Amino acid sequence: MSHNKEEKLKAFGEMLDVLDTLRVKCPWDAKQTNESLRPNSIEEMQELADALIRDDVQDIKKELGDVLLHVLFYSKIADEQQRFDIADVCDTLRKKLIFRHPHVYGTTHIDGTDDVLKNWEELKLQEKGGNKTVLSGVPATLPALIKAFRIQEKTSNVGFDWENPEDVWNKVKEEITEVETEITRGNADDLEKEFGDLIFSIVNVARIYGVNPENALEKTNQKFINRFNYIEAKSKEQGKKLKEMTLEEMDVFWEEAKQFEKSSK
Repeated sequence: MSHNKEEKLKAFGEMLDVLDTLRVKCPWDAKQTNESLRPNSIEEMQELADALIRDDVQDIKKELGDVLLHVLFYSKIADEQQRFDIADVCDTLRKKLIFRHPHVYGTTHIDGTDDVLKNWEELKLQEKGGNKTVLSGVPATLPALIKAFRIQEKTSNVGFDWENPEDVWNKVKEEITEVETEITRGNADDLEKEFGDLIFSIVNVARIYGVNPENALEKTNQKFINRFNYIEAKSKEQGKKLKEMTLEEMDVFWEEAKQFEKSSK
């Protein structure tokens, strides 16, 4: 069901009214601070990310609501402290989007999405309160895999990238060789470093060929979990513990799980 603009604004206003009431009448809501909400905010974003991976429409809607609540809550706290309110948040976002889309709101000519991304990075360096350097906008607390992807994405947008996409495969092969060398040498610190270089180069391959490595890896994680759960369920049906099964027996059930996946699609 699609709502018109007036209905959306009404729903947004009613949500603000509910939060105002809870902030006054609910003991838990009344005592919340930026610091106390922060861990919950991280958890809510993780739950939204999980729902998005599963493409569960109902869960996506629910988790978006939870994330929106946190945006409104932080804005409410700031309003109480007379620092800013949700209108300031919206105005700041609106101005930023207009500034970063001169091809829509100005006269800048673009030839496609690549130009949009390159302009985006340059404009972030120009705007008041924007990034001081190209990579300063990459949060230090990002998980390493996502951070590697964002670093490569940002530097690519300012022209620091492979001239020929195929060349990145040579880099992967080079890193594999260096990992194998360090395994032979047995130096744990150097081996860790070379594994890091190898993973970074594989992330680069994914980016160049239009694959988000975080999403790809999470889908593989879920696939592995489902297949292993199948093995575990089958072992219980046979009255066996997993440790009592041979690897060959596990492989049989693993293949069954793969076939079940194919038939259920």
